[in-house]
Amino acid sequence: MLAGAMSDDRTLFLAWCEGDTAAGATLFDRHYDAVARFFHNKVADGVAADLIQNTFLALVSARERFRGDSSFRTFVFAVARNLLHKHYRTLQGPAARVDFGEVSVAALGPTASDAMHLQQEQRLLLAALRQIPIECQEVLELLYWEQLSTAEIAEITGAPVGTVKTRLHRGRRLLEAQMRALAEHPSLAESTVADFERWAASLRARLGRGAPEDA
Repeated sequence: MLAGAMSDDRTLFLAWCEGDTAAGATLFDRHYDAVARFFHNKVADGVAADLIQNTFLALVSARERFRGDSSFRTFVFAVARNLLHKHYRTLQGPAARVDFGEVSVAALGPTASDAMHLQQEQRLLLAALRQIPIECQEVLELLYWEQLSTAEIAEITGAPVGTVKTRLHRGRRLLEAQMRALAEHPSLAESTVADFERWAASLRARLGRGAPEDA
């Protein structure tokens, strides 16, 4: 079924590139939630809306890069990631150098999305993710929110699988430290750290389009 879905994405994408707007609309609906999650915790809502739209527009412009030897989903995330990094570089000015292995979303200054409706553990996890290096934040979210493999994440980031694993290990360590530093009470940090994968999965559901308010 997965192979069939991937093949269907390729067919739809080729049709879209040939001017089939209905095929493009189907791909947009199919991948919108994942792209929205990718941008949600990294830029303000208004900026995220523009980056989501620009991602889908850029797919057609970058069609030569999609050779069909990887999934369309990884192609979408690679394009989204490139646009995000371009956005950050633009914010810092033409002479600035952004080291995504060291700088965090919080350090670059974008306004966080509204998280008041989330549970304490969910808010803490989002806040901590914004404090760790962007490269680490990206790979953690791709792993825990999108359930991508390290090989798929390597395709998206253009890094070797070993480097992805190193970023994941470093990211988890830094994330736990930030959760403990940011938590209002030690018990909140410990409950979030101890059940990290469940809270990450719950955020995935909450950040999808149309998620119920009490999920």
